[in-house]
Amino acid sequence: MSSPRPILNARLVPLLLALGSAMSTHGQSLVDLYAAARGYDASYQSSKLQFDASLAKADQAQALLMPTVGLTASASQITQDTLSPAVAAKSYTYNSQSATLAVTQPLYRPSNSASYEQGKLLADLAQAQLLAAEQDLVVRVSQAYFDVLASTDSLAFVSSQKTAVAEQLASAKRNFEVGTSTITDSREAQARFDLVVAQELAAENDLRVKSIALNQLVGKQDARPNPLLAPVVLAALQPALVDTWVQQSEASHPGIRQLEIALNVAKLETQKAQAGHKPTLDLTGSFTAVNFADGTSTAANVDSRANQASIGLSFTLPLFAGYAIQNRVKETLALEDKARADLEATKRSVAQGTRTAFFGVQSGQAQVKALEAAEVSSQSALDANKLGYQVGVRINIDVLNSQSQLFDTKAKLAKARYDVLVGGLKLRQAAGTLKADDLQPINSQLAK
Repeated sequence: MSSPRPILNARLVPLLLALGSAMSTHGQSLVDLYAAARGYDASYQSSKLQFDASLAKADQAQALLMPTVGLTASASQITQDTLSPAVAAKSYTYNSQSATLAVTQPLYRPSNSASYEQGKLLADLAQAQLLAAEQDLVVRVSQAYFDVLASTDSLAFVSSQKTAVAEQLASAKRNFEVGTSTITDSREAQARFDLVVAQELAAENDLRVKSIALNQLVGKQDARPNPLLAPVVLAALQPALVDTWVQQSEASHPGIRQLEIALNVAKLETQKAQAGHKPTLDLTGSFTAVNFADGTSTAANVDSRANQASIGLSFTLPLFAGYAIQNRVKETLALEDKARADLEATKRSVAQGTRTAFFGVQSGQAQVKALEAAEVSSQSALDANKLGYQVGVRINIDVLNSQSQLFDTKAKLAKARYDVLVGGLKLRQAAGTLKADDLQPINSQLAK
């Protein structure tokens, strides 16, 4: 059995290498370029840094349940004048230094407890957001990767068509010179050749643009995807039932997970608002040291020190706040209902998106099979028209049309295969199950 060979026509490689920027000797696999994008893509890096910030913010909520400790110190100079009819006037000037260490431990603060629970949910929310960013990066890299391959194939097919039309043009001119065909054949072939030249220029520019987009995404100047190996075998959808995919999306989609967390956060916000009616209880303790030192004085020296320690409970009961608490509760209840409605809307949207992606992949696979059959038929039609042209039962335009149909079918077939591969990844993204490991089966179908 012969070894697999790339779909890309080998004789077109020098032409493709001459386009635009310099290209490396060896191409890169899909996994390689995804790894490069993880370390370079600004959008993903932003999501990752936001994840780190969200984790730090979540940890801040724990401080609401921890004791607070504060140290205050002061220093002052005191001047005291004593005036009394019975004794002579006296003046005292002395220094005073004090330091207080105060500790407060919340014992019962319902609002703080709800905030702490919200903080823990923030960590889960950050995880879901990062997962969505990772899935988005997988799809963006894969789409850009196969966009370049599709443009490369289109240019290869147009260039092959140009060669075939040039040969047909030369044949028409020879036949006209010997009188076996009319000038119409030559002019038709010339018109088709000019059209293919224009198509080739457009294909070159499209490849250049798609290559720039891929380079910018992965942070390379010469990213060149490896082509698919032939024969291309597209794996069947597993599982094969759309309802199974929809059920997976309801359980795994990061967008749904984010809205579920948002609903729980909204419920805790309502609890915080309702806690405005509830009392709070704190354990407090303090230690104060005060020192009086002699300064300039007309009286006896003043030197003394006093220490004071205290421990107790601080109880606060809200009585009336101008209906602010009641209205705040109404607000949070409305926001809670909104979060619930948003969650339901997202579930419906995700389910619809999953079904659309599933049937898109199914349709794509059917199109690939149809185009494979059309490719065989188009090749047979071209061969028959060439033979008919040689024996005089077909005219030049018949051959040219058959050539155009064949190369157009080849380009559509290659694009359809890439669309199915990317569509499978988008289906997993829609279901919320997409992982970087899902690139490995596709990567194994690429040339080394």
